[in-house]
Amino acid sequence: MFSRYLEILKARHAARLLAGTLVGRLPNATSAIAIVLFVRSEGGSYTLAGVLAAVYGVANAVGQPVLGRLVDLHGQPRVQLPAAVLAAAAMAVFAFTGIDPLPLAYLATAAAGLFTPPLEGGLRALWPSVLRRDDQIHTAYAMDAVAQEVMFTVGPLLVSLFVAVWSPMAALIALNAIGVLGALSVVVSPPSKAWRSAPREAHWLGALRSGGLLVLLGALFFVGIALGSITVAATAYADGTGGGDSVYAALLAALGFGALVGGGVYGAREWSGPPERRLAVLVALLTAGYVPLVAMPGPAPMTLLAALAGVFLAPTIACAFVLVDRHAPRGTVTEAFSWLVTTFTVGQSVGTGVTGPVLELFGTRAGFAAPAAAGTVSLLVLFAFRRVLAGPGKPGTVATGSENDPNRAVEPRFSSGDRA
Repeated sequence: MFSRYLEILKARHAARLLAGTLVGRLPNATSAIAIVLFVRSEGGSYTLAGVLAAVYGVANAVGQPVLGRLVDLHGQPRVQLPAAVLAAAAMAVFAFTGIDPLPLAYLATAAAGLFTPPLEGGLRALWPSVLRRDDQIHTAYAMDAVAQEVMFTVGPLLVSLFVAVWSPMAALIALNAIGVLGALSVVVSPPSKAWRSAPREAHWLGALRSGGLLVLLGALFFVGIALGSITVAATAYADGTGGGDSVYAALLAALGFGALVGGGVYGAREWSGPPERRLAVLVALLTAGYVPLVAMPGPAPMTLLAALAGVFLAPTIACAFVLVDRHAPRGTVTEAFSWLVTTFTVGQSVGTGVTGPVLELFGTRAGFAAPAAAGTVSLLVLFAFRRVLAGPGKPGTVATGSENDPNRAVEPRFSSGDRA
């Protein structure tokens, strides 16, 4: 069943690019919790810890599309590696100086987030130059989504390990240093060095001048809200059962496990029909999976419902990747993927922020109703603007990475005689 994944990993450079990107993105998966633990170890309040983590997240969301545009303009090595070094250096400054003086702490965490390299978007821009067929690229997107779930599960565990063995300061420095090594592994690879974006039309909106892309970003924003709201509602539920952290961890682990299974199955088969219609179906199924959580049964059945709720998350994101590549204006593919990352991340933050007051005003059941409501709005966006999303996309393309794709035309293949 999973032979399609093995086929991709056997492609020259594919495993290296995937592994390097995941390692390079460790700071994304670990910095928020590492910042909180470090601030607390320095005697700072939970409020300060949360604010500094939020500063990092907001700066990250701002920096991703900006750096993505620079990658499209100047290539990956000239942007990705310097950005990774600057981000790690800023986090090192924060680790060594601590929270006093406070303005420097804010500046350092903001710089670390702002310069986080857009490795995620960069990898998706590289797949058409590494893989041979359109269906392989679609499978690679699904594998990428699954790998992200693994990374965001393993990342916090690594933070805990570094803190237990060394200290919160060591965790901040080491994980960001490892991130630089991951970025280095990617940018010195032949695909990354050879990749060039297609010539682009000068326009201040860049990738955002695509109507189809805007519709997609709007829909995924509300999917992000749904995911962010679940994490907060799960906290209230866990406290209400008396299980505390153990129940909360089980629910989040179940969500991640469901996403792993769903993404794995989705990418293991070939899909026919337009991806626009498939995305609407996946968002509808994702939304339907959130509805039973409102029943709030005991911890064991609730954990099962959480796993079911996560099944369609990774397939939804993987299908969105296909549509981003399809609707990104010529020469803006990395920026477009970075916008998707930013939009989804901001949506998660909004969902986290909004669900707190909902819980206080209306209770935990209303908190679990929030993801279903957000998923419904996402579906309405796709339905209301379905004609825009079903537009032609890139001239001459019918699927991601087709031979007529202008981005593909300038991204050379690599023969068996190439050496990393």
